[in-house]
Amino acid sequence: MTRRATRSARSARITRTAAVLSATGLLAGATVAQAYAAGDAGRSGALHRAAARHVLLISVDGLHQSDLEWYVARHPQSALARLVGGGVEYTGAKTTTPSDSFPGMVAQLTGGGPGTTGVYYDDTYDAALLPAGTTHCTGVRPGAEVDLTEDLDKDKSALDAGQGLKALPGSILSMTGRAAEVIDPARLPVDPSTCRPVYPHSYLQVNTVFEVARAAGLRTAWSDKHAAYDILNGPSGNGIQDLFAPEINSDATGYPAGSDWTKDNKATEQYDGYKVQAVINQIDGYDHSRTHRVGTPAVFGLNLQSVSTAQKLPSSDGLKGGYAAANVPGPLLARNLDFVDERIGELTAELRRQHLSGSTTVILSAKHGQSPADPAALTRVDDGPLLDGLNAAWKKLHPTAGDLVAHSVDDDGVLLWLNDRSQAAADFAKSYLMAQNGTGTDIDAKPRPFTASGLSKVYAGAAAADYFGVRAGDARVPDVFGLAQYGVVYTGGTKKIAEHGGAHADDLNVPLVVSGAGAPSGVRSGAPVQTKQIAPTILRLLGLDPHALQAVRQEHTKELPIR
Repeated sequence: MTRRATRSARSARITRTAAVLSATGLLAGATVAQAYAAGDAGRSGALHRAAARHVLLISVDGLHQSDLEWYVARHPQSALARLVGGGVEYTGAKTTTPSDSFPGMVAQLTGGGPGTTGVYYDDTYDAALLPAGTTHCTGVRPGAEVDLTEDLDKDKSALDAGQGLKALPGSILSMTGRAAEVIDPARLPVDPSTCRPVYPHSYLQVNTVFEVARAAGLRTAWSDKHAAYDILNGPSGNGIQDLFAPEINSDATGYPAGSDWTKDNKATEQYDGYKVQAVINQIDGYDHSRTHRVGTPAVFGLNLQSVSTAQKLPSSDGLKGGYAAANVPGPLLARNLDFVDERIGELTAELRRQHLSGSTTVILSAKHGQSPADPAALTRVDDGPLLDGLNAAWKKLHPTAGDLVAHSVDDDGVLLWLNDRSQAAADFAKSYLMAQNGTGTDIDAKPRPFTASGLSKVYAGAAAADYFGVRAGDARVPDVFGLAQYGVVYTGGTKKIAEHGGAHADDLNVPLVVSGAGAPSGVRSGAPVQTKQIAPTILRLLGLDPHALQAVRQEHTKELPIR
C-alpha cells in the first residue's frame, strides 16, 4: 500500500445487570429494557428465540468465493466442505467498497458501510481532527491522518506491540486482552473539542455486535492483526472482553532480518496459528491465554491472514504465489488453502470435543478479496510520480499554494484527501489523473503501458460524497475516489502481484457461509447479499434484537435469509 500524508460456553450467568451496563455506557444504542429482554428466555424473555448459544466468526483475508468453490470441489471430505455442506452458502456475497480490511471487518460487526461507520480504510484522513502529538489545541489548523495500522503500536517491531513480554514469540499468548493498552496515545489524532487523543474505538461512529451482546450479559472475544482493532470495541471502548491482537507487521522471529510476518507465507501461517490457539482456548472456556476460566464466549472469532500473503507474494518457500491462471490457485496458494482448511478443522473439532457444535453457529467470510485473480491481467503502476505530478500541476496554477494532496491511499484503487476541498480542486485532480498515461510492469516485471493513471472511473468532490451516501464536505469522506482498471495494482516495485481496496469483482466477491446451529444443511443461495448483513444475523441467532445496532437502523440492513 502506498500512503502519503502531510504527516507521513457463553457465560452461564448474566454477569452484570442492565442498570450497571447502562451506567458504564455499554448499552450503546440498546435501552435498559432491551438489555433485559435480550437475556435468556428462561429468565427475562428474549426478543427472539435463540437458535444458538455461540457464534464463531471466521474471516479469511483475500479468500474469494471462487477459491472456496475450487477447493471444496477438489477436497469433498475437507473441513471447508463439511462447513459448506452443514449450512447455507451464499454464492453472491460482496464485501464493502473500498474493499479494505477495516471497512470490511467493521461492516461485518456493525451492519454498516463506510459512510455510516466513518471508516473508509485502515489509513485515512479527517479534516476535523488535529494531528497526532498536538498538546495545545488552540489555533491549530484541523486536518489529520487517522492511522489504524501498526504505526499506532508502542513498539511496532514487537509481536506484542510493545507490551514487553519476554521470550517472544513463544510467550505471545500471554499478551494483554486489552489492545488499547499497547497503543501509543501520542500517535493518535486529537479531538479539538477536548484536546485529547482519539482512540480507534472512539473513532467508530456506530455501535458493534460486541456492545449489544455485552449489554445482554453475554461474553465477547475477538482476535485480529493490529492493536488498532480496538475499533471493534465500539464507542464505549468495552465491547470486547478478550481482544487478542498480536502485531502482524512486527519483526518475524526466526526469519531474515527486516522481515515481518507477511513477507514469508510460512511466517504468516505461524502467526495465524497463534490466533487459532487463542480461539481454541476460548472454545474450551478460558481466556485467550488459557489462564482464567471465564466460559466460552457468545460472540467470538478471528481473522486469518495467510491466504492474503499467498496471493500477494510472487513466490515464497520455493513456491510460486498467486494464481496459475484466472481463478486457478497456484502452488503456494493451494498449499495455503490446505493450511486454512486444517485450522478450520481444528476449530470445528474443538467445538465437537467440548459438546458445543450443536449450540454454535460458524460463519465464514472475508474482509476483502484480492485483485487480480488472473495473473495475465496484472499491471503494476507506480503512483508516486502521478501524485507528484498532480501536486506540481496544481502549484503551477496556484503559485502560493502548497501540495493539493493532503493524504492518499492507493492499493488497487485511489483515495485522495485534498488540502483544498472545493469542487474545483477535486475536479482538477480528476482531470489530471485521467489524462496521465505511462508504463508499468506486468506479472513478469516486463514493461506494460497504462492509460488514465490506471483508472476506469473517478468520483470527485460531491460525486465522491454521494457515492458513499454522505453529505458533501463530510470531514472523513475522500475528496477523490478512483476505481482502478482491472489488474492495476499501485506499487513502486515488483514485490506484489495482487492487492485489495478497489471495487472489481475480485476485490468484492467473497465467501459467506452460515453453518451449524440455526442453519439448514446443504443450502446454496445465489441471492445477492452483503457481508454487513452478518452483524444483524449474529444478533438474531443469539436471540437479540438486530435493531439494537445503530447502523442496522440507519441503513435498514437486513439479516441474511437463512431459512
